Amino acid sequence: MAMQWIVTWGLGALAAAALAAVLAGYKNRDISYWTAWCFIFPPLIIVLLLLPRHQGPRPRQPRLDDLDHDRNVL
Repeated sequence: MAMQWIVTWGLGALAAAALAAVLAGYKNRDISYWTAWCFIFPPLIIVLLLLPRHQGPRPRQPRLDDLDHDRNVL
């Protein structure tokens, strides 16, 4: 019984992450952020569904190279 529950939760988490990637792209949100959080906690897909579409450019996380470049400037 426990194994069946774990497999069901895992498949649900994968499905929620895939759906979150599609919805985040449609709603102009950060895709990697929403995919990761919906994989960890699948009910967050409901929050993403309720959010309005983001206007303007899609927000993006700063890359590690950008963060290192700012620190190494003399």
